[in-house]
Amino acid sequence: MSIEIWGKTACPSCMKAKALCESRQFKFEYKELGKDFDRDSVMNEFPGARTFPQIKVYGKPVGGYEQFVSYIEDTNYNGTGHG
Repeated sequence: MSIEIWGKTACPSCMKAKALCESRQFKFEYKELGKDFDRDSVMNEFPGARTFPQIKVYGKPVGGYEQFVSYIEDTNYNGTGHG
């Protein structure tokens, strides 16, 4: 999967990240804290992360929701490849 969203329940930014992917028809995988990973795992995958969601595109951490939006805009990401 080209996009991974690591989130948690009742997280408004996590819901916004999923909705953004769905509205643009991006294929993504949503991983939920407590079901798909634990806090240690997220710290290993995203050192220094302090908020949810944490998002990867093609295996590269891009940060949270705002950073994801910037990534899409800056790279003209269209969900099928790099730009």
